[in-house]
Amino acid sequence: MAREFQRGHKAKISDLTAGTDLYVGVQISGPGLTFDISCFGLDADERLSDDRYFIFFNQPKSPEDSIQLLGAQSGDTESFRVTLDQIPSQIQKLSFTATIDGAGQMSQIAPGYLRIVAGGEEVARYSFDGSEFSTERAVMLGDLYLKDVWRFAAVGQGFDGGLDALLKNFGGEVAEEEPEAAPQRPAVPAQSQAPAFAPPPQATAPAPSFGAPPAPAQAAPAPAAAPVAGTTPPAPAAPPSPQTFTPPGQTYTPPGAAAGQFTPPGAVAGQFAPPGSPGAFPGQAQPFGGGTQLAPVPPEANVRVVLTKYAEAPVGDRWTEQNTNLVRATLTKDAPILAKQGSMVAYQGDIDFAHKGSGLLGKLTGALTGQGMSLMRCTGNGEVFLADEASRVFVIRLQGEQIYTSAQGVLAFDESLETEVRRIEGAGLPGGGFFSMLFSGTGAVVVKTRGVPVVLPVGAATYVDGNAVIAWSAGAQAVTTTSLRLRRSGYARQTTEAVNLQFRGAPGNFVVVQPFEV
Repeated sequence: MAREFQRGHKAKISDLTAGTDLYVGVQISGPGLTFDISCFGLDADERLSDDRYFIFFNQPKSPEDSIQLLGAQSGDTESFRVTLDQIPSQIQKLSFTATIDGAGQMSQIAPGYLRIVAGGEEVARYSFDGSEFSTERAVMLGDLYLKDVWRFAAVGQGFDGGLDALLKNFGGEVAEEEPEAAPQRPAVPAQSQAPAFAPPPQATAPAPSFGAPPAPAQAAPAPAAAPVAGTTPPAPAAPPSPQTFTPPGQTYTPPGAAAGQFTPPGAVAGQFAPPGSPGAFPGQAQPFGGGTQLAPVPPEANVRVVLTKYAEAPVGDRWTEQNTNLVRATLTKDAPILAKQGSMVAYQGDIDFAHKGSGLLGKLTGALTGQGMSLMRCTGNGEVFLADEASRVFVIRLQGEQIYTSAQGVLAFDESLETEVRRIEGAGLPGGGFFSMLFSGTGAVVVKTRGVPVVLPVGAATYVDGNAVIAWSAGAQAVTTTSLRLRRSGYARQTTEAVNLQFRGAPGNFVVVQPFEV
C-alpha cells in the first residue's frame, strides 16, 4: 500500500522501496487550464548550475538518461523515469514542478497528486488540491534529494510568477526571444528498455514504464502544447474575489439593501471575507503578522450578524492563523504535532492528547535549560485550536531550512521537524537560560510573542536582551556578553548584572525581538 504524504513530510527512499529505478507520476488538472510539468536537477546549493538537467517537453532527458520525461500514461498528466544510482554526483536534488500554461491560478485546480512507483507498486503519494494555493501560477510539488541517502519530500510551495519565477528561484535565466509560432510538443519515444522488474505489457492496455498501477477512474487530460522554454509567461490573472459568506440562520438586511444579503460598510456588495489572513517571518509569502481588518458591523445588526466577523477562517494549509492570537492545526493520521501543554482551547474531530514524556521534553525541563517547557502530543483526524494567554502567534514554514527559537517562544510545531537543543556560549542569561532550540527540515513552527515583534537585521554589533529574543536565523551566531557600556537600568526590571545576547553573522541574517520582558 502506498504511503500517504502531507505537505512538509519526508522519508528515506530506502524506507519506501529497495529499488533505485523509480517512476514519478504527476496528476494535475483544472477547468480550462493546461500545465507544463518539469524536473529541475539542482546542485548542492539548490541551483540549476547545468541547464542540461532542466527536464521538460523540449529537453526530455538528461545527458546520461538518468532522468527521462515519459509523457502522459496510466492516468498521470506527466510522468518521469528516475534512475537514482545513475544520477551524477553534482546533482543533489530533483525538484518536480507544475506551471500553468496561460492564464489561471493554482487555486482553480482539482484534486491531484504526485506519486512514486517502484517495481510496479505505488510506494508513495502526495495528494493536493486548489484549497492549498491562491494566486500562484507555479508550484514545487515534491523533491527527491540526497542527504547521505536519497530521500523524498512533499513540498507544495507555490510561486505567483510562473515558470520564470521558478527559473530565477533556481538560479536559471529567462531568455528573451522573438515571438515565434509555438512548436509542437515532441512525441514521447516508445519505451525502449523497461527495467527488469516491470510487469509484462497487457494486450489491451500496455503498462507504463516500470509497471505503474492502472489508471484511476477519472483520468486527467493530457497537457496541451506549451510555449518555448525561456520565454516569459503571461502575466497572472487578477486574484479571485473573496468568498461569498452567508451568516448562519436568518440573515440581516439593512434598510435599502437587497433581501437575504448583508454587506458590511466599505465591502463589495454580496461579498464577505472572514478574518484569518496568515502572517509570516522573513522568507515567507506574506508580510510579518496581522490579519485583514473588517469594516465595523452596524449597531442595529442582530446577534447572528454581529458574530459573523468572528467566523472561523477558511482552511489554508495544515496550519491556519485564525486571528492574531489563535492558530488552528488540521491533523491527519500519522502526522502528529507537538504543542505546549495547556495550549488547546478547542478541538473538533477524533483527537488524542498525550503527555510527551521523553526525548525532546526530557531535554527541555527547567532543571537542564532554565526555560522549562512541557509538551503534549496531538494525534488523530480533526482540528485543534491553540493559544497561550492571548499572545500573538505566527506560523513559520520551513522548506528544508533552519531557525533558532527560545523555548519560551514556542507554541507548537510539526513532529516531523528535526529538533535539537543547543547551548549558547558565554556567561549565561538572566533566569538561567543557557539553551536554544534549533528546528530544521520541512514543516512549521508556531511561535508566540507578547505584542507586535520587530525583525532586526544582524549587523556588526547587534545586542538583544536575552529575555526579549524570540527567534533568529540559523546563520546568525549568538553569544552571551556582559554589557560594559549600558547601565543596569537599560534593562527592564533588571536587578542582576546586565547580560545580553550579541548576534553576529553575514548580511541577510535576522533576529526577532518582542516588546516585552519576561
